[in-house]
Order: sequence, then C-alpha cells, then structure tokens
Amino acid sequence: MRALSTYNNNNKKRIMSQDRRNDYDVTDTVQVSSPAAVRNAVRELFNASFPGASFDSLWLAFYDFERLFTGRYPGYLGCDTTYHDMQHTLDMTLALARLVAGYEKTVEPDERLGAPRAQMVIITSLFHDSGYIRHAERDKDFQNGAVFTSQHVSRSADFLRGYLPDLGLAKDVAIASVIVHFTGYEVDLDSIELDDPRDAICGHLLGTADLIAQLADRCYLEKCRDRLYKEFVLGGIAIKEARPGQYTVRYESGIDLLRQTPSFYEHVSRDRLQKKFNRVYRYIETLFDGQNPYVDSIRNNLTHLMRVLKSENWGLLRRNPPLFVSNSETPHEVDELVASKLAALPANHTIARKALMA
Repeated sequence: MRALSTYNNNNKKRIMSQDRRNDYDVTDTVQVSSPAAVRNAVRELFNASFPGASFDSLWLAFYDFERLFTGRYPGYLGCDTTYHDMQHTLDMTLALARLVAGYEKTVEPDERLGAPRAQMVIITSLFHDSGYIRHAERDKDFQNGAVFTSQHVSRSADFLRGYLPDLGLAKDVAIASVIVHFTGYEVDLDSIELDDPRDAICGHLLGTADLIAQLADRCYLEKCRDRLYKEFVLGGIAIKEARPGQYTVRYESGIDLLRQTPSFYEHVSRDRLQKKFNRVYRYIETLFDGQNPYVDSIRNNLTHLMRVLKSENWGLLRRNPPLFVSNSETPHEVDELVASKLAALPANHTIARKALMA
C-alpha cells in the first residue's frame, strides 16, 4: 500500500513517503508535471489567502505557460532544456504559492503582499525560465536553449516585459523584471534596490522557491548528473575558453558535478536561503503544522549524496525521472550536441575530453 507524504492534523506527526512518485511534489499529492494539477493547487491556495480576488489572469498565465513550453506559443519553439523543463517550473510555482500563502498567514496585516502583488510574483515564477525558450526567428542560429544559460534570467525579464502588458498587467513590468533576478546569478543580489519592502519579500520568496523545489526534487541527484551537466556543457559553464586554445574545466563530468554539489550547497545555496533570502522558507511551515517537507527532502537528498560519494557506488543513483520537453527527440539531440561540443576541443586537451565524457 502506498504510504503518502501526508500531515496528520490530529497529532501533528509527519508521515514520510517511502515511494514518492518522480513527478510529484514533496507531499506526493500534486503532480508537478501537470499544468492543470498545479494550477488547481495554486488556485486553492490563492483563493484561501485572498477570498474574492479574481484568478482570471493567473488562469491565463498558466495557459500561456503551457503553450510556451510545449511549442504552441506564437513565435517560440518550446522547451528543449532537459533539466530546466516544464516540471521544474511547475514544481517551483507550487512551492512559491505555498510560501506566499504561509507568509500571508504569518505576518501582520500591514506587511501582507495582497492579491495583486501575489499574482505578480506567481506569474513571474511561471516565466522565470522563459529565457531558455528559443524564439523562432531571433534565435534561429542557436540549436538548444541551454546555450543561454549564463543570460537566461535577463532573457526571462525581457519576455516578461513583453508578456505582462498583453495580459493587462503593464503595471507589474517594472517589479517583475527585477525580482526575476533573484532566481539567477547574473546580477549581484545585494545590488538590487526595491522601494517597497514587500517587493523585496517577493524576490526572496521567488529565489527561495526556485532553490528548494530543485533541491527537494526526488530525482535531483540523477537530474544533476544526467541533465544539468549537459546544459552546463552547452552553455559554456562546464568548460570555458579562458583565451584561444586555453580552457578552464569547472565540471569534468556529471559525476564531478555531483562531487562538487555539497560544497555548492554549503557556500552558495545555503547562504542564499539563510542570508540573502532571510530564511523565508520557514513560511512553508505554517501550512504543515510546523514541519517543512522541502527542508526534509533536501536533507534526505544531501544525506544520500554523501552516502554515494563516500562509497563511490554510483549505482545507488538509479531513479529514471520522466522528461517534459516539447519534442520527444530532444534527449537524443542534446546528446549529439554535447558530444559534438566536447569533440571540438583541441587535440592537446584529450585527457580533459576523456574525463568530460565519463
């Protein structure tokens, strides 16, 4: 019998799932590969937090998000990044809606976001990775969205500038196009200035949701090894050409990426969650009787990773996560692009190339 990740309201004892499904959220109750399922869960949270507020713009945003990622939005080719796929954005958006709901329940009335601001940050979440989606004309010389890794957040901000007015939300452009940078590394977070503290809170909630949704994904470790590494190769992150003929290798392979993950978590992700974002992940806890299923899942993933690294038994990472991109040929095409890029390294970098292909 399936043991669901549910929270017993009678005795407040958490029941951990032993077989959480690969495309479900941390509670194993919402299918985060389904735009309709996540939309319904977000609508329930939104309506409970803001009784009487319209959900119409959010409904349209979910509709357009699905069209954009499946290749049906006019002028765009659909999602072809295998780590930053549709499931990731939906998982993050659900986490964000929970953070918003928890925040509204916790703070004083004069500190609350209110429905319009909450709507704005949820829509920003839905399109925070839109910068990975190639435009049919402007990006016709690029073969995969992962090539935009280092500037995808700025591209997402550009998309929001064009999209929000079409949704009748031109008033949100200025803030949305700024707070989306809390999800990336293109802009120093300390340099972001916002006049209203509530807009800064939105940025913290947004950046937190992006991190905790990824780190708590049931298949996070497999996705880093098998998918994120390939995006880093195509995006010029794994191997950088410092100067002609001289390369800096940051990640030798998907396994090397995992070896560096504990350090990245400790010095980057944890620092953001605890300091830059002021521990706003705690607002989840008011929805789950003081427990935090995201923190628990992150801890489980990191503990398992340390076990794998210590034993060097990579067979322990055997989950096969589903993929939600716009074209069934995408995985094969990505493999070919990665192999081609690695093979293009100069002959005197043979040793590095063999390591990269491991």
